[in-house]
Amino acid sequence: MGRSATATTLTNARLVTPEGVRAGWLRWEGTRISELGTGAAPRATGPVVDAGGRWVLPGLVDIHIHGGKGAAFTAADPERIMTVVGFNRAHGVTTLVGGLVSASPEDTLRQVTALAEVAEAGEIAGIYLEGPYISAAKCGAHDPGLLRDPDLAEFDRVLKAGRGHIRMITVAPELPGALDLIRAAAAEGVVAAVGHTDADYDRTRAAIDAGATVATHVYNQMRPLRHRDPGPIAAVLNDDRVTVELINDGVHVHPGAAQLVFDAAGADRVALVTDAMDATGLGDGEYTLGKLRVRVADGQARLVSTGAIASSTIVLPDAVRRAVHRVGVSVEAAARSASAVPARALALPDVGSLTPGNHADLLILDDDLAPAATVHRGSWIRPL
Repeated sequence: MGRSATATTLTNARLVTPEGVRAGWLRWEGTRISELGTGAAPRATGPVVDAGGRWVLPGLVDIHIHGGKGAAFTAADPERIMTVVGFNRAHGVTTLVGGLVSASPEDTLRQVTALAEVAEAGEIAGIYLEGPYISAAKCGAHDPGLLRDPDLAEFDRVLKAGRGHIRMITVAPELPGALDLIRAAAAEGVVAAVGHTDADYDRTRAAIDAGATVATHVYNQMRPLRHRDPGPIAAVLNDDRVTVELINDGVHVHPGAAQLVFDAAGADRVALVTDAMDATGLGDGEYTLGKLRVRVADGQARLVSTGAIASSTIVLPDAVRRAVHRVGVSVEAAARSASAVPARALALPDVGSLTPGNHADLLILDDDLAPAATVHRGSWIRPL
């Protein structure tokens, strides 16, 4: 891309690029990154912004999120959906896949239809179905009365309602018809994720062979790892075909267990996600997830009825900072796990890396890795 009067240049930056961390500059024209380099930026017309030596990451990509700032994707209301989107953009999470929880067939179709309209407007990157084809024994914060066995006819109706915007669905491999549904999803270009499951190691491997390529929030609501019954955790960590989601909020997974995931899978297969609910950004209190009551205390969200963990209350930069400070992951690796890896897992185009031609989506962090500024599609959402 050539230079023009509309170009904006960011100088004096620590750029986290696919080739490593580079001290230099980045320029965008309109909504796209045009060029970047090390050292001093070549002269050009247009605004020049000094990053002050701060970290500059690609805009983050959250492929497993349900809500924030008092709104949830399940509301099927465009205004409330945009509340979630706007709240996240202000924190540098510039690409979202709208997550739904298990619901009745009628509610699912209504929610998918509403999200498809927002996706067609380019405000979200697609739709994620966490259920209803999951294990009642590992349902977590899903209403067990709404769970059901995989149904190819129902899945086809959901696909039609989604108008090409269904990106991922979580399936418990042990359910009757699960492998057929995984094959059907893969054939339609929908990522099948293994999760909320009591499957053993071999059944999980069968699901991967059938086409499953993501593990939904590893450890959580999965048969636990045992040395004679390794279950789904070992199966997904051992298989290079699988991208492993990790909720790194300090509640869902201990830092030592998170380090094990990074060591076993490598940062190129770990996708940091939030699984965040509508309470995110609001503080402690009582909320709902789907139709279930949730109480948030000290930032921890749990079902009122059972005490089970119910989503998180973090935004994705929190997971990045915790990965560096508590898990011992490099800034480069943590950034990749929150941008390039999830983007690749769901084949999301033109996002996830500081690369010429990609969308000009940026997250600028201070030395302590706190968000300082954000850019979405070339526009400052939160200026320096």
